[in-house]
Amino acid sequence: MLFSPFLTLTFFLLFSSSVAAIYSAATCSNIVPLRYRSDRISITDFGGVGDGRTLNTKAFRAAVYRIQHLRRRGGTVLYVPPGVYLTESFNLTSHMTLYLAAGAVIKATQELGNWPLIAPLPSYGRGRELPGGRYMSFIHGDGLSDVVITGENGTIDGQGDVWWNMWRQRTLQFTRPNLVEFVNSQDIIISNVIFKNSPFWNIHPVYCSNVVVRYVTILAPRDSPNTDGIDPDSSSNVCIEDSYISTGDDLVAVKSGWDEYGIAYGRPSYGITIRRVTGSSPFAGIAIGSETSGGVENVLAEHINLFNMGVGIHIKTNSGRGGLIKNITVAHVYVENARQGIKIAGDVGGHPDEKFNPNALPVVKGITIKNVWGVKVNQAGLIHGLRNSPFTDVCLSDINFHGMEGPRSPSWKCSDVFGFAHQVSPWPCSQLSSQEPGSCAI
Repeated sequence: MLFSPFLTLTFFLLFSSSVAAIYSAATCSNIVPLRYRSDRISITDFGGVGDGRTLNTKAFRAAVYRIQHLRRRGGTVLYVPPGVYLTESFNLTSHMTLYLAAGAVIKATQELGNWPLIAPLPSYGRGRELPGGRYMSFIHGDGLSDVVITGENGTIDGQGDVWWNMWRQRTLQFTRPNLVEFVNSQDIIISNVIFKNSPFWNIHPVYCSNVVVRYVTILAPRDSPNTDGIDPDSSSNVCIEDSYISTGDDLVAVKSGWDEYGIAYGRPSYGITIRRVTGSSPFAGIAIGSETSGGVENVLAEHINLFNMGVGIHIKTNSGRGGLIKNITVAHVYVENARQGIKIAGDVGGHPDEKFNPNALPVVKGITIKNVWGVKVNQAGLIHGLRNSPFTDVCLSDINFHGMEGPRSPSWKCSDVFGFAHQVSPWPCSQLSSQEPGSCAI
């Protein structure tokens, strides 16, 4: 089931409006109030030209500088009118709204000689792909508050194919840039924008609090490497709702740091809500990990629709990660055409270097997955805990997976797990089916 960008957007807008009407009372978006800004400037006021050829880096940087230093009461809107605005990467500032009109495109240059390098994240200790620093995200914010990226479904285009090709050819010198990243920031709203062709992860809030991502469309080819949709990372109070994501990697992946660096930094992700997300990917729909060394707690994902997936729901960690993964609830999920419906595994993901402690074992407990319906699912589920740190309180209920065409039903494989199953078809492994409910909230 492949979507053109136009059909994708049309489907998503129809889907989001109908579903939002049904579940209008269920929203977490009020964690960040949307402020009205009376002061407004246009990128054209600073020499911006939307012809798709003129480089607008100076215009964007000058406009942000103006907002940062004039400090208008209530902040300022930076308006991007219709047109294609080619630019190098640039920073945002606090108390601003980046507003893309209908037909506005902010497009990343593919001339990479001036792309800034920044330090690695302390919870990763190095670039995620390569040792050393990393390329700054295309649109970047560090230490900010009260920032909005929104508009009339304008587009932020990372033109990532040049980066993907370097990755494939192994000519990268440093880790590829994210499309949008906020670091150490709070009160962030991202809504009503199309994100496409990110060089690496699309939207990455890291060490952030109070973040809303809503009514966005995220697009990248299925074979584009590591183009995760939305990755909350060592962040708290994050709301992701009413969005369509079709990329080459996990649609939403909650993270919290990598091995000994994430353990030392010790900042968990918690209070994450993911609701009414539809999408397609050769990897996972809803993922926890695999970088979970700071811990991940209190995650709710519900009303999720997944098509042509590698794995529907994937909780992934590894020996050496450490970290506590606790109180994860995934409910009301539809999966169509997937390699695996559910995977919870303790042997996924590599290590940043040889300094990790193999005895730093993750603790996985309190995983509730319920009300899942899957068709054309090759394998129902795999739960592979760790011998010295079994997964506990894994609770499955009202789950029904249908296999591919033919008499064979999708199966389960389990090891080193304790939990409870209720009304699961096909019936899961004995480690679940023979247990009492215990602390499972079915």
